[in-house]
Amino acid sequence: MTRLSDFPISARWPAQHPDRIQLYSLNTPDGVKASIMLEETGLPYEPHLIDIMRDETHTAEFLALNPNGKIPAIIDPQGPGGEPLALFESGAILLYLADKAGQFIPVDAARRWETIQWLFFQMASIGPMFGQVGFFNKFAGKAYEDKRPLQRYVDESKRLLGVLDGRLDGRRWIMGDDYTIADIATLGWVNNLITFYEARELVEFERFANVAAWLERGLARPAVQRGLKIPGRG
Repeated sequence: MTRLSDFPISARWPAQHPDRIQLYSLNTPDGVKASIMLEETGLPYEPHLIDIMRDETHTAEFLALNPNGKIPAIIDPQGPGGEPLALFESGAILLYLADKAGQFIPVDAARRWETIQWLFFQMASIGPMFGQVGFFNKFAGKAYEDKRPLQRYVDESKRLLGVLDGRLDGRRWIMGDDYTIADIATLGWVNNLITFYEARELVEFERFANVAAWLERGLARPAVQRGLKIPGRG
């Protein structure tokens, strides 16, 4: 596809600024990875709210962009070679935007891969486990009489918080002095676990002093505060 208007999603969520990166998302823990990153980098973008509660991720237009039916997704009208590039999966989006902006990922090859390692730690472990705690503690799973699934995910979430806490011992950010996409990927999930998922006491969050201090530093960043609300339902 050579123009933004060639993408089916443009018909349902038309661009007011077709020269900007188009963000299709909602301010969930996965969705805010992209919006925080865009706010941090200053790359021009236009957000479109995709209402997952109205099943908009399973419309034909959205599935043409992301066949997996999940947010976030983006279209960069000025992708590699000047051609539009469509991307889904929040980790891939973070890596792409980091390279495009030349920010929040180390240039040194060894440190770059170490950063990607911690990005994948969030993608493979923190996100799925914390999400299950949310399901069993706040949503439909809360009504399950058998509490063993909840306890399994609570225990694993505590373990993962311990891993993160150990990594942050003596470090300001996950990569030390450098704030990176590893932090951007993880902040929203930790924040969501202890706020929206109402699991602060459940996971004994106060035990993880390094994580708590890191989260406070992250939430103090203006771009993080903006990104956590984009795109919101209003």
